[in-house]
This record gives sequence, structure tokens and C-alpha cells, in this order.
Amino acid sequence: MTTPLLIGWSGGKDSTLALERLLGDPQWHVAGLLTTVTGEYDRISIHGVRRSILRAQAVALDLPLFEVVIPPQASNAVYESAFADALACARARHAGLDTIAFGDLFLADVRAYREALLARLGWRCVFPLWGEDTARLARTFVARGHRAILCCVDTSQLDAAYCGRDYSARLLADLPSSCDPCGENGEFHTCVHDSPLFGAPLALERGERVLRDGRFEYIDLV
Repeated sequence: MTTPLLIGWSGGKDSTLALERLLGDPQWHVAGLLTTVTGEYDRISIHGVRRSILRAQAVALDLPLFEVVIPPQASNAVYESAFADALACARARHAGLDTIAFGDLFLADVRAYREALLARLGWRCVFPLWGEDTARLARTFVARGHRAILCCVDTSQLDAAYCGRDYSARLLADLPSSCDPCGENGEFHTCVHDSPLFGAPLALERGERVLRDGRFEYIDLV
């Protein structure tokens, strides 16, 4: 008997690897994607990727999408209320749903927050990639034929020139030793545009670049 679950979907490489792992495990049935979106910007929160691309990813994966819609600079209370609403929507569509998977790798404080929040809401979480070697995971992502673009770079940790680059073997070789190869410390975020999990690749073009908060370099993917 399989257990239904949602996957916390950022549109990036770690959630893609987590999804691939879950789809290959007969214990689980992936019932949908759960993504936080900043409503006024019409973009995936933090990653800055257009909502239209998120929805195209969901179509390519043939999975329902449940959006946690928040305003800019949302407080924890506002975020958690929107999060609870999205879970209620997902549960109404899929009875018995009470589990979410996340692609977190090693940040214990992030994991503890997720576990505490979901416990309060009567849900539980799983972490299919937790504790695995990030260099190996990065190489696996590329070798498996997944394709992504760096959509955001924290310029306090990594040069802005990396923003917009393909996440590839070449990029992994170029990353400074101070940078986690999966960007788990927030050095960068990615947008996946092709994958063995997709029904068809997304044709993305690189648009304008912008620096936000004097720190975060974004590229507009269209």
C-alpha cells in the first residue's frame, strides 16, 4: 500500500532530485507539488522565477500544483496561515493526505522549523535526501540528464557572474571551495527546465538581470 504525500517544490534542483527519489520508491505516491508564491510579484518566493514557469513545470510533471500565496515581506504568522490554507486545499482534493517531503540536505534549523510547523497542523514531513553528500548529489543531478539555470545568486557568498549560468559539470568545477555544490547555504538557487521527469523540456530564455537588497542577483527567465 502506498502513502500519498506532497512535495515541497521550489522549481529547483534539490526538489527535483527529491521528487525523482520519491517516484522511484514504491512506499510513496506523489499527490502534488506545494510551492510558495509571492502574489504581488507573481513569482516563486526567494527564487524569483515567474509563476508561469512554475505552472509549466507542473504541467511537464503531470502533477497538481498547490500554491502557498503570500505578500512581499510576509511575517511568519502570515506565511503559516497561507501554508495551512494550501494544505487544507490539498487534503480536500486528496483524502488521507498528511505528509510532505522536502529536498533539504543538511540545515538542521530549517528541518526543525518544518517539523514543528507541520506537527502543529497535524501533518508530518520526510526528507528523502537528508544527510547525503552534496557533491555526489550535484554530480548525480547532471549525470541523470536534469538541466537547470542559476536564477539567483547571493553575491555575499558567490560572484554575481554565476547568475544565469547552466548548472553543469563545468559550473561545478568552477565553483569556489567555499561554496556548497548544491547551494545549500543559500549561495544560489536554480530553475529546472528539463528533466527525465518532464513530459517535455521548457524553452527558457535569459532576460534582464537585477540586484535586490544590495545582495541578491536575479536573472529573469522567460
